[in-house]
Amino acid sequence: DKTVSLRKDLSEMHEWITQAEEEYLERDFEYKTPDELQRAVEELKRAKEEAMQKEVKVKLITDSVNNFIAKAPPAAHEALKKELEVLITSYQKLCSRLNGKWKTLEEVWACWRELLSYLDAENKWLNEIELKLKATENVQGGAEEISESLDSLERLMRHPEDNRNQIRELAQTLTDGGILDELINEKLEKFNTRWEELQQEAVRRQKSLEQSIQSAQETDKTLRLIQESLAVIDKQLTAYAADRVDAAQVPQEAQ
Repeated sequence: DKTVSLRKDLSEMHEWITQAEEEYLERDFEYKTPDELQRAVEELKRAKEEAMQKEVKVKLITDSVNNFIAKAPPAAHEALKKELEVLITSYQKLCSRLNGKWKTLEEVWACWRELLSYLDAENKWLNEIELKLKATENVQGGAEEISESLDSLERLMRHPEDNRNQIRELAQTLTDGGILDELINEKLEKFNTRWEELQQEAVRRQKSLEQSIQSAQETDKTLRLIQESLAVIDKQLTAYAADRVDAAQVPQEAQ
């Protein structure tokens, strides 16, 4: 009979909704690797799309029940109407929850990708610092050359904190949700250790270059004084030589 057939359709749809809820919404998920997280995003997307496709079946059941109610005696109306209302409410709730969870996981995945991009950018900057520190290990030349090396290092060190702040915030967001926490903590520990070591080395190198500049300036000053003194002596000696003065007759320093 038609009532039995309709109740069977309603029951089957209820079973599918219950199964989808258990599989995608009530199961505990753990995301310890990026692959697991990415698979979960794709799985939720498929589940959401499958649920949306069931809309046609829900509409057919709704039309069938309404057509039956329009022709059947009033006694058969209430129970079927109630079952249909429950089905429609359950179906709409399932679609909403699946869509919400999929969007949340997509945002989490985007957050992870963003964290990686910031880490990559900062590590490239740290690579530049490493190269610069090697280049300034044994700077040859006078005060001007050393000063240029110091200026180029200081320009590189004037790096905004924005990226590092973003890394902290994104990592905190993910680990607070227990997502990729071990991997993120490992990456952050490695990054922060490297950052601190290079910062400290850069500060030491800046001080060393400043001292080298000071020493070079003192050397330049001494050399200039010697050159000036030699120029005076040379002038005196030239005058003595021109007057054919004997060495024994001139001051000792001129001798």
